[in-house]
Amino acid sequence: MAIEALWSNKLRTVLTMLGIIIGITAVIAVTAIGQGTQKATEQRLQSLGTDILQVQSGAARSGAVRQGSGSATTLTLEDSQAIAQQVLGVEQVSAFLQQNAQVVYAQNNDSMTIIGTDVNYPDVRNTHPQTGRFFTQEEVDGAKPVAVLGPTARDDLLGTRSNAEGAQIRISGQTYDVIGVMEAKGAQGPQNPDEQIYIPLTNMSARLVGNNSVKGLAVRGVYVKVKSQDQLDAAQYQITNLLRVRHGIFPEEGDTDDFRIVNSADIINTLTSTASLFTVMVVAIAAISLIVGGIGIANIMLVSVVERTREIGIRKAIGATSAAILSQFLAEAVIIAAMGGVIGIGLGVAIAFAASNLFKFPFVISLWSILLGFGLTFLIGLLAGVIPARNAASLDPIAALRSD
Repeated sequence: MAIEALWSNKLRTVLTMLGIIIGITAVIAVTAIGQGTQKATEQRLQSLGTDILQVQSGAARSGAVRQGSGSATTLTLEDSQAIAQQVLGVEQVSAFLQQNAQVVYAQNNDSMTIIGTDVNYPDVRNTHPQTGRFFTQEEVDGAKPVAVLGPTARDDLLGTRSNAEGAQIRISGQTYDVIGVMEAKGAQGPQNPDEQIYIPLTNMSARLVGNNSVKGLAVRGVYVKVKSQDQLDAAQYQITNLLRVRHGIFPEEGDTDDFRIVNSADIINTLTSTASLFTVMVVAIAAISLIVGGIGIANIMLVSVVERTREIGIRKAIGATSAAILSQFLAEAVIIAAMGGVIGIGLGVAIAFAASNLFKFPFVISLWSILLGFGLTFLIGLLAGVIPARNAASLDPIAALRSD
């Protein structure tokens, strides 16, 4: 009888379900998209290594203004060599310089990020040439003018040229031979490795930056790859003490470190926690739609009780119990919510799948989100139908029969 009553008022039933459908669709879609983007972020960070420490040189000061990390020349190539030789648990070390420079090829002229580094960079950063090769130790020792392009940098500079190897580009007026193109990695926060150009560290120091440190070849930072993620904290502690000794820093006397160490595991944990909190916040906002949908069901059911007062009176007059009337109206409310929930779940999954294909992130649908969404719709339908159903069940049959 509940299904027949809903079917006889199809338009009203559909309009009543809309609030539930929108709410469940939003909850499922937002949860799936949030989990998918979180998974994509984790995969990209892990592709660059979760067992990496980045040692950055200190911040320079201009009067009372402190510049960003890496602006001072407090780290040297010799520091990176000492870390590789003296810190337990270190697998590989790669020093680097970084600077924006004007890059020219034919008619293309663009400002790009130049990374000066050594032969360990591909293994330490888990990024290797897709075509061609990376520079050799001999080319680093000889400060050879060779360059390896990120895939986006190749597209921006070389355009439709089919083979990047052998091309000659100009960086800050200096000519470099392209010897390879790196594999695509995607944006990592504010930086995108695909847009960078890699040249030998010694060449960059001599021809683009200048060796402005009296203690050796100045570098902006050092990537340290440890043997396992469990050894990150121990390695960070040892590197801190080693650099303090080498730089004559005594914290007990009030000295401050002229370097900064960034732990990749901390970055991943922070980003995933932030993404999780953001997803929870958006899902909570979307859940408000479910409450609105529940209020809509309650309103329509109250109207339905008023419209069907005479029907209720007839049914009670021929023997229908209050429990039977209560059950019918509760069933109508629950059926509306359940149908809306099923449609909403389907739409939410479809939207999440379309978004994952469009924006290229993993399609993640968790069973708990579907069960939670459906459970909420059932509960909302039950709660929304309680008051109208009680009103219907408590009607006096004589008064109901007299109503127009």
